[in-house]
Amino acid sequence: MLSQKTRYTIRALQHLADTWRQGAVRLDTIAEAQNIPRKFLTVILSEMVRAGLVISHRGRDGGYELALAPVDIRYGDIIRLTRGSLALVPCASRNAHEHCNNCLPEAECRLRGLMLTLRDEMAAMLDRVTLADPIALEPPFSDDHEA
Repeated sequence: MLSQKTRYTIRALQHLADTWRQGAVRLDTIAEAQNIPRKFLTVILSEMVRAGLVISHRGRDGGYELALAPVDIRYGDIIRLTRGSLALVPCASRNAHEHCNNCLPEAECRLRGLMLTLRDEMAAMLDRVTLADPIALEPPFSDDHEA
């Protein structure tokens, strides 16, 4: 699952994408609209400034805005910046590969093969979708659904 930090980062960047070219957005505005704790949002946006995705403006009319057009920011990049990898298990990571503890040798592990395939499919999709792409809202699951 995505970490809370990654989810907050995506929501904050989506908010900035929705206000693209409308000027800087105040931190409090983003925090309230996206239900993100203000202190956590400060840390997240500072990291996104260092990563080159966000610009910070100081002063009375200060705030934040995207440093790049929404079409140039891919969800895969956001997740990699905040999570480090798209893989669900360490041995399936392309950029942060680690051997799994308590597992079979990698050459014998079918789970690793499945996770590599899943990681590659997920990466292809997340690297195709940008902050500019419309994402349909889905109705919530009913309380009586089966997992």
